[in-house]
Amino acid sequence: MVGAWCFADHMGPADVTENSGLDVGPHPHIGLQTVTWLIDGQVLHRDSLGSEQVIKPGQLNLMTSGGAVSHAEEATGQYRGTLEGIQLWVALPEGTRHGTAAFEHHAELPQGELEGAVVTALVGDFGNLVSPARHDTPLVGADLNLHGSATVPLRPEWEYAVVVMEGALGLDGQSLAPGKLGYLGQGRDELRLDVREPSRAVLLGGKPFEEPIVMWWNFVARDRAEIDAAYASWATQDDRFGKVRSTLPLIPAKAPYWQESQGPR
Repeated sequence: MVGAWCFADHMGPADVTENSGLDVGPHPHIGLQTVTWLIDGQVLHRDSLGSEQVIKPGQLNLMTSGGAVSHAEEATGQYRGTLEGIQLWVALPEGTRHGTAAFEHHAELPQGELEGAVVTALVGDFGNLVSPARHDTPLVGADLNLHGSATVPLRPEWEYAVVVMEGALGLDGQSLAPGKLGYLGQGRDELRLDVREPSRAVLLGGKPFEEPIVMWWNFVARDRAEIDAAYASWATQDDRFGKVRSTLPLIPAKAPYWQESQGPR
């Protein structure tokens, strides 16, 4: 984990037609927030709250699962071109992880400039940039659009990581390219990013998350019993996760591996 950030999925770049794109059918979540940020393309979000929202480059979708929610991510039916972005998960703290599900869309986010970069505050605050997106623990997510080398201010008491979307960065004498997460740890008050070509990266940071978590499939919990209960609800399609208005099929899941193991553990 990096603060409360617990998952990062760099999506694409991939080709999209009017009728095929990300195409992730309805699936459930507990105990987390999904944070979706696009740098190219369009995606239609649908969830069990009744939300239907197209997200475009420069916009942010944030869904808080609370105790239970389900959603789908689909082609818009109109966009054709390239899709690229990142979906991040944030582990919810004890105080809100059993709460009510919610969804928010932010069409505009605060931007500022560093020498060598344009910064967009996705979640939390970066310097004097404060994102309107909800966050339940101290953290930051920032898009770095780099056209030259840059020095990024950090908080020594927080831990940080960098995910490269496009191009490559030099970090502490090592090269970081797409497909790798560069974990930076704690104790830094700034970060030097060496750039030889235009690059795009996401900075993740936050106060270390002290609550131990158990992650399995799309669930963030505190123990296996919570995951067993969520799995059972999805497998039997009781009303816990609601319904998503989507033409895509539900995504099934095999039973957690510990249910299939033989003998006592």
